[in-house]
Amino acid sequence: MTPQITPLGNGSLRQPTFVPLIRLWPLGDIGDTTMNSIQAKRILALAAIALLGGSLAGCAAATESGTAAAPESSPEASAPAAPADLTGEWRSTNSDSEDSYQSATITSDSIEINWVSDGGSTRALYWAGSYAASSESGAFSWDSQNYTEQTSAAMLASGDPTKFFSYEDEDDNAVISYEVSAMGVTKMVTLERQ
Repeated sequence: MTPQITPLGNGSLRQPTFVPLIRLWPLGDIGDTTMNSIQAKRILALAAIALLGGSLAGCAAATESGTAAAPESSPEASAPAAPADLTGEWRSTNSDSEDSYQSATITSDSIEINWVSDGGSTRALYWAGSYAASSESGAFSWDSQNYTEQTSAAMLASGDPTKFFSYEDEDDNAVISYEVSAMGVTKMVTLERQ
């Protein structure tokens, strides 16, 4: 609506009246710009019906079997998640000491785990083996083949021919776990990315 100021015959100006630019609802005679209570109620009723109809249309529709239909997803939401990239540095989180723990380095095709002590100044090889990345997203596991040419000369290295590793990512908390056996004791170690 735009205000229209009309001069009076005596030179003074009359209060502005608002004239609608577009008439969406017939309000009576062509010159009549006022709305009576019946017309206002009609407009409110139509607006309420339109709002209610729009909100009902947005609800999930029932299929022929009576179950709710699945909402359509956007292209971004339906894109498959990428496989986890485990390459990089990892550190054990369940060590009995802050000063002594295991650290791992994962490359595209290998995993190397070291015993670390003295706050990081002493390192000894525990495992050197293969790493097979998953081609799918989510949790996965792999059997690592021992690189015996590296581990056979290391005093604290595992002599097992294979080692089972599992990867999980729950609530953005990526964890690699595996068993460590030393001096007759077996413990589950969990690594988190550094």
